Amino acid sequence: MKKEGTIVINRDWCKGCGICVAFCPGEALVLDDKEKACWAFPDRCKRCGICEMRCPDIAIELVEK
Repeated sequence: MKKEGTIVINRDWCKGCGICVAFCPGEALVLDDKEKACWAFPDRCKRCGICEMRCPDIAIELVEK
């Protein structure tokens, strides 16, 4: 069963390294035209928290409902 929650990305802290995109098992994250992480496909997100764990800038947070 999929957890409920939202991915919150602090775009001021994100340096666009793409680690979160590379590790996302659901391919829910992309780098946008400003080379910042973007939760583009929430329906694909597994709410696993891997993006939050792998972000070296502490720019991603999984906020559970």
